[in-house]
Amino acid sequence: MKRFNAYQLKLFMAMLMVLDHLHHIPGFLPSGWMEVFHVITRCVAPFFAYMAVEGFIHTRNRLKYNGRLFLWAGIMFVGNFGLNYLLNEDSLTIYNNIFFTLAMGILALNIWCYKVKSTKLSPKMIMALRILIGVPVSIFACVAYEGSNSVVPFLFICYIFRNKIKMRNIAILILSVLLFIPSFQIYPSMETTIKALMFNSDWLLFTTIPFMYLYNGERGPKTKFSKYFFYVFYPAHLWILALIGYFTTVL
Repeated sequence: MKRFNAYQLKLFMAMLMVLDHLHHIPGFLPSGWMEVFHVITRCVAPFFAYMAVEGFIHTRNRLKYNGRLFLWAGIMFVGNFGLNYLLNEDSLTIYNNIFFTLAMGILALNIWCYKVKSTKLSPKMIMALRILIGVPVSIFACVAYEGSNSVVPFLFICYIFRNKIKMRNIAILILSVLLFIPSFQIYPSMETTIKALMFNSDWLLFTTIPFMYLYNGERGPKTKFSKYFFYVFYPAHLWILALIGYFTTVL
């Protein structure tokens, strides 16, 4: 089962990511395909959260790793703002920024895992400080940005149960059920009900589990290109799709 390294799996997820964002080109997808692509790509954001946890575990400097995520979140905020201002077209507005969600999730993990070296604080005081600081950060992370209400809890599950695969899978399934409950609403027709579930489909994050089993624990190529490719690819493909949509449908 464990056949692919992180780089190979992330390349596959990047291709799925493009499918999910083709709707940024108005009229490009036939009717109904946007919902289909949205459903089959619900594994993408959780998988990158899983990879972020792997990075958090194996990096030499967790704060530097966290800072890099915040840096790219900032780059994407600026890029999105500039592109949206230039295009000035509501249908082409780019709001995505999974970097910020991952950065906030890793920040919450950093707080929870921080080891206080001072002997003046008792274990209970240390735990109280973690709760006092960590809980608000975790809550803010869960409501902060794209996919955070599912991605951040998923991220914590992957870290807490990193050595207990069965428990991890059960926790992911429970999270999926908890996300499904508020997403399920009965509409006048079955078709509308299904389309609503396809649109509000964060509950499908359990589809990430098979890809987690394919991961062999290896990073893959250790080059600057492989290290930064996905940081660049994520915002670049969104901006390119928005520009294509602008030049093909607006001008």
